[in-house]
Amino acid sequence: MQLLANPVLNQIVWTLIKFAGFVLVFVLGLATVLTWTERKFSALMQNRLGPNRANFGKIRAGGLLHMLADPIKMLTKEAFTPDTPNPWMFTLAPLVAFVPALVIFAVIPFGPGENMMIATTDLGILFIFALSSLNVYGTVMGSWASNNKWSLMGGLRISAQMISYEVAVGLSLCGVFMIYNSTDLQSIVVEQGRQTFLGLPAWGILTQPLAFILYLTCAIAENKRAPFDTAEAESELTAGYWTEYSAMGWAVLALVEFVEIILIGCVGATLFLGGWNIPGVHGDTPGLVMLQIGAFVVKVIFLILVQMTIRWTLPRFRYDQVMRLGWRIMLPAALLNLLVTGVVLAFIDR
Repeated sequence: MQLLANPVLNQIVWTLIKFAGFVLVFVLGLATVLTWTERKFSALMQNRLGPNRANFGKIRAGGLLHMLADPIKMLTKEAFTPDTPNPWMFTLAPLVAFVPALVIFAVIPFGPGENMMIATTDLGILFIFALSSLNVYGTVMGSWASNNKWSLMGGLRISAQMISYEVAVGLSLCGVFMIYNSTDLQSIVVEQGRQTFLGLPAWGILTQPLAFILYLTCAIAENKRAPFDTAEAESELTAGYWTEYSAMGWAVLALVEFVEIILIGCVGATLFLGGWNIPGVHGDTPGLVMLQIGAFVVKVIFLILVQMTIRWTLPRFRYDQVMRLGWRIMLPAALLNLLVTGVVLAFIDR
């Protein structure tokens, strides 16, 4: 689509438009909604009402107005900075954690064609590998600069947890690009649109079921979500790595967690649920493209609800259990899945 005569300027403008639509509107908008959904979802599971006090007169809208009340509260609270020799590091840490999570969405195919991706690259999975662990630098920076022993302990747990599960999640996704013979996410989605010998779609959850379980488990662990939230265990570390944060610093760190929930859903839907593919639906008319984009959004929301169900169902693991699960179960299972995948592919080729 040409917007301007200069092709370079046209590319920049078109990229900014896609970034605004996909990231600022869809991702950050959905993350804001999740701040309400999280509390309402937990309330339904625990037979409570959940958030319902924010109101305009007699209008409460089921607690939806909390999405407006929360940022107003954060913007008007005092931004506390602890007595630390690294105040700039403490202030910048939430931004360092926030930016990499947003950048990864550049390679997510929200629909068919190049226009449904912010940036087209043949190295989509490798790009995710490269950036997915960078946000840990922000949280570790913040915990170190907080000059608080509970924050520091939370930062150490984050580092160990990331190292433990990053290897397993990487190996689990290796099986996916072995099956589809590509690291380009759009190509992987297209390949999942073909049928298998049973007439079923070649979705990753059918060709790599163990990899899907490993990916979802390890991704939740990397996001520090319950039952893997040992880095902010209230009963042990006060609030862990964000103990000293308040106002917008705390809000940004909290928002990062919800952005990563969406990211886990987007990557999972792309690699394991066929992305924007709808079985039996093919074509590139505007109506079908909108339908395929809607299918992708539905799959992402499904994986988000799965994560929330896990979060409010399972109790927190002990820290030693988290480490044992990562090194003694997840890593061997990922290696086994990789071995079996290679043997099966070699057998099929022969």
